[in-house]
Amino acid sequence: MQASQIAHADGRVELAEDVVLDDPALFSEDLAPTRIAKRTWTTYTYAALWISMAHCIPTYMLASGLIKSGMNWWQALLTIGIGNVIVLVPILLNSHPGTKYGIPFPVFARASYGVFGANVPALMRAVVACGWFGINAWIGGKAFHMFFRSLYPGWGELLGNAGGYPVTQWISFALFWALNILIVYRGMELLRKVENLAAPFVLVMTALLVIWAITKANGLGAVMKDAGKFQTLGEFWPVFVPSVTGMIGFWATLSLNMPDFTRFGRSQKEQSVGQVVALPTTMTVFAAMGIVITSATAEIYKEAIWDPIDLGGKFESRILVGVAMFTVVVATLAVNIAANVVSPANDFANLAPGKIQFKTGGLITGIVGVLMVPWKLLENADRYINGWLIGYSGGLGAIAGVLITDYWILRRRNLAIADLYRRQGEYTYSNGVNWAAVIATGAGCFIAWIGLLVPALKIFYDYAWFVGTGGAGLVYWLLMRGKRE
Repeated sequence: MQASQIAHADGRVELAEDVVLDDPALFSEDLAPTRIAKRTWTTYTYAALWISMAHCIPTYMLASGLIKSGMNWWQALLTIGIGNVIVLVPILLNSHPGTKYGIPFPVFARASYGVFGANVPALMRAVVACGWFGINAWIGGKAFHMFFRSLYPGWGELLGNAGGYPVTQWISFALFWALNILIVYRGMELLRKVENLAAPFVLVMTALLVIWAITKANGLGAVMKDAGKFQTLGEFWPVFVPSVTGMIGFWATLSLNMPDFTRFGRSQKEQSVGQVVALPTTMTVFAAMGIVITSATAEIYKEAIWDPIDLGGKFESRILVGVAMFTVVVATLAVNIAANVVSPANDFANLAPGKIQFKTGGLITGIVGVLMVPWKLLENADRYINGWLIGYSGGLGAIAGVLITDYWILRRRNLAIADLYRRQGEYTYSNGVNWAAVIATGAGCFIAWIGLLVPALKIFYDYAWFVGTGGAGLVYWLLMRGKRE
C-alpha cells in the first residue's frame, strides 16, 4: 500500500494526514476524500435513502406505463422487481470504491478515464440527472399547485394560463425548484436528515391511502382483475425485454454515482445490506401500492387514476387534499435532491474544482433541468419508457462497463488516492485522458443505440443497458489488456 494512504483493519482506506492536494483543476474540499471520522452513514441511512428515493411519483406511476402496454398487474410488478434486482448488481459494484476510499463518483472515474478524461462520464451522467431533476421538479410543482388550491380554491384561475398551463402552476414549479436548491445550499448533513424523516412519513401516508382506497372501493377493483392482453410467453417477451431495460434505466444513474453516498459509509457491510434490503423490495411494494390504489379508483370514480396528484385533487375534503399534496411534495423533494442533485453537482464541480463548488453545481443542475422541458418528457408513457428510460440506459451502461472492468478486473480494487488528484501520477495517461476508456464508452453507446437507426438491429436497443455495459466492458478489457498486468 502506498505510503500516502492508510489502510484500516476494516478494509477502508484514507489519505495520510501529511499529503498535500492543492491543484485547483483537480481538487476542492467538495471532491476531497472523506476522512474515516466523517464516514458515519449506517445501514438505516442507506435503507432510508433508497426508501425515500423509491417512494416517489415516478415509481408510483411506473406500473401504469407497463399496464397500458398490455401487461396485467402481476406481470408489471414482476418486470419492475426483476429490473431492480438486476440494476442492484452494478450499484453494489460501484458502491465499493466509495466506502473503501471515501471518494465521490467523478473522482472514482478518474482511475479509468484519466484525471481529465473523467469529465466525459461525469457530464454524460450529469445531463441525465438534470433531466430527472426537471421531471421531479415539475411533479413537485404540480403537487405544490394542488396544495395551494386546497388552501385557496381560486388559486388555479388566479392569473390565467400560459404555455398550456395555469400561470400559478408555473409559479408553484418555480417555488418547488427553489426549495430544492435551498436544501442543496445547506449541505449533505441536512440531506441525510431529510431522507431519514421522509422515508417513514411517505410510507405510512401511502399505506393509509391504500387502506382508504380498498375500503372505499369495497375491494381491490378492476385493474387487479384485468388479465392483460399477453397470454403466452411469446406474446409477453417482446414487451417484457425493453420494459426490463427501462426499469434498469430508472436507476442507471445511481448505478454509477453511488460513491457520492457510500463515501460516507461506516462499512461495506452496512452500505451493501442497507441497499440490498431496501431497493428491490421498496420499488416493487411501492409500485404495488400504486396499482392497488389506482385499481380502487376505477371503482370509486369510474376511471383509473394513475397520477396521485390528480387523485388527491378529487378528495372532497380540502384538509385531505392538503395532507395528500404535502406528502407528495415531501416524497418528491427527498428523491430529487438525493438522486438528481448530489451527483450532477459533484460532476459539474469536477469540471473546474477551483471555480465550481458543490453548491454552484447544484444550481447549474437546476437550470439545465428546466431547459430540458420536463413536461414534454412526461406527456406519454411510450416517450417516457421507450424513449427516455431505455435511451439513456445504453449510454450509462457503457460507462458502468468501463468502471466495473477497470476497478474489479484490471485493478482488483486497488487505487492510489493521491494520484486521483494529481496531473502527474498513475492516472495521467495521455495528457490526463485514457482514450481506451473513451473509445470503449463510444463503442458501447454505438452498440446500444444502433437499433434506433437500423430497424433490423432494434433488438440491440431493446437490450440497450445490457449490450452497452457488456460491449463497453469487453472493448475496454481488450484495449487495456497487458497494460495493467
